[in-house]
Amino acid sequence: MAKKRVIIMGAAGRDFHNFNTFFRNNESYEVVAFTATQIPDIDGRKYPAELAGKKQYPKGIPIYDEGDLNDLIKKEKIDLVVFAYSDIMHENVMHKASLVNAAGADFMLMGANSTMIKANVPVISICAARTGCGKSQTTRRVANILQEMGKKVVAIRHPMPYGDLVKQECMRFEKYSDLDKYKCTIEEREEFEPHINRGIVVYCGVDYETIIRQAEKEADVILWDGGNNDFPFYHSDCEIVVVDPLRAGHEVMYHPGETNVRRADVIVINKIDSASPEEVEEVRENVRAVNPNAIIIDAASPLTVDNAELIRNKSALVIEDGPTLTHGEMQIGAGVVAAIKYGAREQVDPRPYTVGTITETFKKYPEIGSLLPAMGYSAKQIKDLETTINKTKCDVVIIATPIDLRKIVKINKPAVQVGYELQEIGTPNLETVLHNHPLLGCSKSGKCAPKAKDAKSKKR
Repeated sequence: MAKKRVIIMGAAGRDFHNFNTFFRNNESYEVVAFTATQIPDIDGRKYPAELAGKKQYPKGIPIYDEGDLNDLIKKEKIDLVVFAYSDIMHENVMHKASLVNAAGADFMLMGANSTMIKANVPVISICAARTGCGKSQTTRRVANILQEMGKKVVAIRHPMPYGDLVKQECMRFEKYSDLDKYKCTIEEREEFEPHINRGIVVYCGVDYETIIRQAEKEADVILWDGGNNDFPFYHSDCEIVVVDPLRAGHEVMYHPGETNVRRADVIVINKIDSASPEEVEEVRENVRAVNPNAIIIDAASPLTVDNAELIRNKSALVIEDGPTLTHGEMQIGAGVVAAIKYGAREQVDPRPYTVGTITETFKKYPEIGSLLPAMGYSAKQIKDLETTINKTKCDVVIIATPIDLRKIVKINKPAVQVGYELQEIGTPNLETVLHNHPLLGCSKSGKCAPKAKDAKSKKR
């Protein structure tokens, strides 16, 4: 039989993983191309032969802009298009499917059994219903609990391979100099630095089979640190999923966030301190409807601000996490909450002052409004971000990104940093769940976890 000709629609992450785990060395298929979206400047490259399997793909696999998809299907006589990226409304997924079907090809979504890799040590995964729900602080909280239990924790982060893919096949981050070694973007630094601060080694890259085999050599527990609202790359012994009542209803409206909610062992309803009771209850009801067996944990993410007195009665430029504002569609983040809480006179609109790639970002995502996304996928974009900040006429800059941007860009006006940690409310909580998990007994060092009291454990 002739091989099926395939295009994989992606954004330099899930697409490469699906190829590696299912299509690479699969004699029934020929992957003709990848298409790319969401992330700037990742089309026009190739998935390299060194990672694709030189025998079947000696020239690598080209990556095109998603806008070329319709023409590619017809020109290349494509049989199958695989959808492989995250944080997209269900309705829009079906629009993509309709385009593909109308062009004559089949449309495919791949699930856990085809794409998840089995580890040789326990895996705890942290995922979400949407980008910006609060995965980062939840991951930090879980990591702290596991360390207190005497576990050697190694984190594996969802891919962000925007540079030289061969060099990024399997990256290990233990110290800050490793961030410079691999020329990390702002997005990567935001995810890696909090782990490094806690003495946790982080792996990330392109080939997640290679990554897990390296990481499990030095871990009692692997912590899967998810990206966007994608589901895990590894079979997880406990799937923790964060949902956001400030976007109530989205937990069952977005792909593949709803997959996460339905699979979850534990659902964390975050931000209940800033959402209304009605919004929280809507999320709770939706979760119970699709996953009645999940343990539900209520949580907040209280803010801390250094030099908060600089905000009062001042005009403030608010900078939020980039992906949260772009494909995450979040319009009220921690920076906005800090501006309101500490009495900013006004929030300054940065759009009249943007330059270069930051201007392009606002054109692509006009719903961002008057917040400034911390975009930094390249040196040029980081420079454009710095120029935009410094051109904006304001009294103070409120930085609400997971890392302090002042380490990366030079800001010519007073700035404050917003921090946030997860705070569980009542029981059950993450500590009781993890302490009572059957696979988290004794670490390699021989230290055992103390038993938690009054915990409810879900049978798997």
